[in-house]
Amino acid sequence: MNRREAINTGLLSLAALQAPAMGAMLGSNQQNENNMDTKAPFKHSVCKWCFNDLSLEVMAEKVKDMGITSIEIVGPTDWPILKKHGLTCAIGNAPFISLTDGFNDINNHAKYQSMFPELLQKAADLGIPNIIVFSGNRRGKSDAEGLENCAKGLDPIVKQAEKMGVNIIMELLNSKVNHKDYQCDKTEWGVALLEKMGSPNMKLLYDIYHMQIMEGDVIATIKKYNKYFGHYHTAGVPGRHEIDDSQELNYPAIMKAIAATGFKGYVAQEFIPVAQDKLDSLRKAVVLCDVAL
Repeated sequence: MNRREAINTGLLSLAALQAPAMGAMLGSNQQNENNMDTKAPFKHSVCKWCFNDLSLEVMAEKVKDMGITSIEIVGPTDWPILKKHGLTCAIGNAPFISLTDGFNDINNHAKYQSMFPELLQKAADLGIPNIIVFSGNRRGKSDAEGLENCAKGLDPIVKQAEKMGVNIIMELLNSKVNHKDYQCDKTEWGVALLEKMGSPNMKLLYDIYHMQIMEGDVIATIKKYNKYFGHYHTAGVPGRHEIDDSQELNYPAIMKAIAATGFKGYVAQEFIPVAQDKLDSLRKAVVLCDVAL
């Protein structure tokens, strides 16, 4: 299953929605609720779709001793399961939103705006901090037109999110390898959208894998634009596999750059493991990313 398929499976949750190194806490050498030491000032999460051979219940039990306190990119029917296991969903799906048919198409606005209030209320009730959204594919739209459409479509949703204490997070994805024609494929475009929106509850998901492919300069970008980033994803380049020395990115250095910005949100592992022991790969990735200031 790829990311697009994982997002689309959230549609199955729509009917249910509409019906009536290892750290997770802040500070150095503290312990989280799963009795793991922590060094990083940010928290650790993992994307469920990368481990879809495991049920959510099983995965929740397996990651508890890794310093992971969130399993993300899951929909509202899964949030109570995570809460039952003492975990959260750092960034939740809006199960009715398509990655390719996003807010840059004005024909989607009325539908999405009508469905968000209930989703935002549920997120607020269960303490889900972020909901993911997508620009959608260009389909011939200029950057200026796509940006204007996204701003118009998202404005009432973001205003609702402000009232409920939930963040709306638009993801930066590469349009070169994985998501052909996706519009929000450059940091500066995403930043321009956020500047136009002018809301503290609208942020970008800076996906390190995707932006390394599109523009490089990962650490310099984090230093320059970190105030616009509300969430981070990892994966190895090329291939989107383990973040070990088989790929080109220096993840400890990147994590130190993130830590130095004072970021206290979530960094999520979103690599597709190729090792036989997938959970061991996940554990090693968290250790690699758990850096102190």
